[in-house]
Amino acid sequence: MDSSITAPLYRDITDFAHDMPSWVQHLAEIWTELGLLVFGVLFITGWWRARRADDGALALAVLAPIATAFAYVSSEMLKSVVDEERPCRAVVGAAASLVPCPPTGDWSFPSNHSAIAGAAAVALAIARPRLAWLTAPLALLMAFSRVFVGVHYPHDVAVGLLLGAAVAAVAVAVLYRPARSLVRTVRSSGAPLAVWASGPGAATAGRSRRRGKRH
Repeated sequence: MDSSITAPLYRDITDFAHDMPSWVQHLAEIWTELGLLVFGVLFITGWWRARRADDGALALAVLAPIATAFAYVSSEMLKSVVDEERPCRAVVGAAASLVPCPPTGDWSFPSNHSAIAGAAAVALAIARPRLAWLTAPLALLMAFSRVFVGVHYPHDVAVGLLLGAAVAAVAVAVLYRPARSLVRTVRSSGAPLAVWASGPGAATAGRSRRRGKRH
């Protein structure tokens, strides 16, 4: 992979990072490692909320983390083929990375963090379109942070975002119907664990609310 095209931009961003106050640098270091946990929380809250929704909504909520996992595997496979060295070792004259440079063999292209963030942002937005205003900026911030702390080239994160988003969208489209059928089957099984995991569904929840109002 020819990294010379985006290496100057990498230098500019890492120089910019070193000009920032220390608290901004520390926030970036925390976010770049732990920011993906925010998407994990959104997965859980989306599933919990969808337990009282229809079969399709629950299927989309369950597919969000699954589609993200597919995106991660796709990114990791591509990374193992390209074998691009990390810019924190390869770019001459660049400022030192804010976080430890990953070891040789942990290749740079594409960015797994960006692929996961892009996939999660798209999958969550498909499940709950109103979340797009939140998930898209979070994904972009995650991608930028990987360059800001010095461990990825700009093209690594750009391709990671696009790859993750594309894989997630395709995975959700392909798996939606079987996932909805599976949700319907689980909800009708009557097993206690299945009932808890899948929730009452929109119809049952609606009847419960109406009974509560009558009482």
